Amino acid sequence: MEISAGYAGDAERFAGLFADSFAVSEGLDEGTLIGSLVRDILARTEPGDLYCFVARDGETLIGAVCFTRLRYVEDPRRVFLLSPMAVAPTQQRKGVGQRLIRHALAELSAAGVEAVLTYGDPAYYGRVGFAPIAEVAIAAPYPLTIPQGWLGQSLTPTPLGTFAGRPHCVAAFQRPEIW
Repeated sequence: MEISAGYAGDAERFAGLFADSFAVSEGLDEGTLIGSLVRDILARTEPGDLYCFVARDGETLIGAVCFTRLRYVEDPRRVFLLSPMAVAPTQQRKGVGQRLIRHALAELSAAGVEAVLTYGDPAYYGRVGFAPIAEVAIAAPYPLTIPQGWLGQSLTPTPLGTFAGRPHCVAAFQRPEIW
């Protein structure tokens, strides 16, 4: 398996991996929603506010993850949101996602990102260093339907602590219904 930054120069194939993966695990409607979200992320996010990473087996795309900027107006830290994350259905439960996330976090740390947040399964993301965070300490951009899924980790020796203010997310995530 090879991991690299970017989305392999093929936005449609990249978005298709997300759509296919979510369609198999969560249903066709969710696959369509997430595929559309990824296309929107790629089309409307400024390059400095987006990091993408892919895992490939030869020419086959087997995993992908996006990180987009979260700006806490009253907090100077560089913070990114891990979302979404996908692994091809035939490659799940083989450690692809965990290796992809660990690689991406190391790259983000080297680029000066100080914290990464995500909204997902605590058991899964806990395996790669994410821990639950309270919304009163670190606000989400919109009210969360499943607050126990709000997770984060510091990429510096300093613990996350609290963040001042409500964050502003990139345009693709300015949709309350996905939170």
